[in-house]
This record gives sequence, structure tokens and C-alpha cells, in this order.
Amino acid sequence: MYTPKYTISNKILRNIGIIEAAKEVIDHAPLLPYYEKKFQDDAMVRSVHHGTRIEGNELDLTDTEKVLMGQEVVARERDIQEVINYREAMKYLDEVDKNKITEISSVLLKMLHRITVSQILSPERSGIYRKTQVVIKNSSTGDVTFKPPLAISVPYLIDDLTAYLNSSTKEDIHPVLMSGVAHYEFVRIHPFLDGNGRVGRLLSSLILYLEDYDIRKFFSIEEYFDSDPLSYYQALQSVEKHDGDLTYWLEYFTEGLAIELSRIKKRIENISIDGKLKERLGGSALLLSERQLKIVEYIQKTGHLRNNAFKSLFPMVSEDTVLNELKALIKSGIIRKVGKTKAAKYVMS
Repeated sequence: MYTPKYTISNKILRNIGIIEAAKEVIDHAPLLPYYEKKFQDDAMVRSVHHGTRIEGNELDLTDTEKVLMGQEVVARERDIQEVINYREAMKYLDEVDKNKITEISSVLLKMLHRITVSQILSPERSGIYRKTQVVIKNSSTGDVTFKPPLAISVPYLIDDLTAYLNSSTKEDIHPVLMSGVAHYEFVRIHPFLDGNGRVGRLLSSLILYLEDYDIRKFFSIEEYFDSDPLSYYQALQSVEKHDGDLTYWLEYFTEGLAIELSRIKKRIENISIDGKLKERLGGSALLLSERQLKIVEYIQKTGHLRNNAFKSLFPMVSEDTVLNELKALIKSGIIRKVGKTKAAKYVMS
């Protein structure tokens, strides 16, 4: 059975400590269903965009979002299809998670690949292990940067990997490390002719989901990888350079998740009302929309908000929409209205 080689360094320990602290806040933040969905939708769009862009997809974030909303964009058909496929693959991960399918199998991996390359690879290559030797080249220089295992060994290597992922000994391994190990080893085996990077990143997320580290599906590790693709590929290549030792890769991987979850944690904290107001409202955390947060910050900074400041505060938003946000804040007891008609002003309660 496959046995990864790595050392739990101080950097890995520090990163996992940050991850655990952020997870605690995110998992227990009392978000309303609206905000829950908003965070999940945002993470899904970012995952799809960055998870395909790192492979050369040319769609920007706006066009990716349009494609996911069913709107037309002017772009290469392959780019559009890759985005649709990645979204469908993420939906598949959700179904696996909801149905409590805890075993990672070759059948599951082949299905994930089939969805990821739908209408991109021919049917006889979709969800089918490669039967030829391949090499990975530097797109700029043409130099061979990695030579995956022989095709004949792929089924056995995948069986070894899935046996490791399903073994009882995994209880001794932190889920984040398990996720990172699976990501690397799958990409190293390179079982398919195309789409290995995408499937490897999806497998990594699936393991977190199945190990109760879905973190409400608010995160996108793909965005971290895509923020500096060179570092991502160098971290993957570091394992071979260090005689199969995954320590540096896992330091990089855990740092990415720590950065992403810390960002989400901060965002959640920023849309929460301060402690004194929570106390006045009976101790419950009240979460604001981004517009409501901006209104509260403005009033706290200037002392009040008048109607004539609406356009400078929200240049692309109608006055009626701003008034509706104000009504919600008044109803919640956060602000109050002083005066009447257009001369009225809004102050903190």
C-alpha cells in the first residue's frame, strides 16, 4: 500500500493551527441562509474560474460567472465547456458528500474525470486510464519537467492510492495533510491523458468534504494555486527533487488553505456587528449585507448619513434600494432615523 513520506515541520504545524482557528469561527458563524448561499456561490465561482484558468483557460472571472449563469460570452468553445464541466464536477462532489459515500474508488475517480472532460476528450478517452507514456514539458522552453509512471502501472498505483485513502490508518493523519497527499500523488500518477490537474484538485476538495472539513464549502484552494502558478508547479516538482519527500509540498499546500480560510474568517468577522451591539440585541450575532455594513461604517465614521450622500456612497444603486437597506437596519435596532422627509438623517441607535 502507498505510504507517503513527509515530516510534520513547524511550518505545517503553524499552518494547521491557523486552519483550525479559522475553521472554528467559520463553522460556528450564525449565518442566515441568504449569506450561507452567497458565500458558497462565491466559492464555487472562484473555484471554477481559478481551477480552469491555471490550466490555460482564457475566460476572466466575469465571463466565467456569466457562463455559469447561462449567459452567452464570446470565447473559445473549449474554454466555455471547461468551465461548465468544472461546475458539474463540483456538483458531483456535493452529491457524493450528501450521500455519505466515504470510499474513494477508481470508479469514482473515473466518473470525476468523465465529467471534467465531457465534450472535450473523445468518449474512448473519458474516464479511461491512459495506455501510452506521456511527458510533461515546460510550455516556454519545451524541456521535459516530469515523466509520469509507465501506463501499465497506472491501475496498480491508483489502487494503492485509494487503499491508502480508505485505510483505517488515515485516522492518524490530519484531513488537510490527507488532502494534500492525495492531490500530489494523483497528479504524479497522471492516470489520464488530459485533465489530471483538474481532477487532482477536485479529489483534494472531496477528501476535505468527506472528512468533515468542508468548512461549509466557503473556500477555494484553486484561487491560491492560480495566484502564483509557478510556485504551485515548483511545489509539486519539489517532491521528486527531494527523493519523494512531500514536506515542502505540504508546507505550501497547508499555507494556501490557511491563507484562504483566514480571508474568509476575516470577511465573516467584518460583516458581524460589534460585541456591544450583540449584547444589546440579546447576545445573538447579527450579520449584515455588504451594503448595510458600508452604511454602518459610514455612520460610525461621519456621525450620520443623509439622503444626499446616497449617490456618493452607492453610485450604481437606486435610492429606493438604499432606503430598503436603511429600513432593515432600523428594524434591527442598529440605526435610527432623526427628522422627516429629505432632510432626515440616520444615526447609530
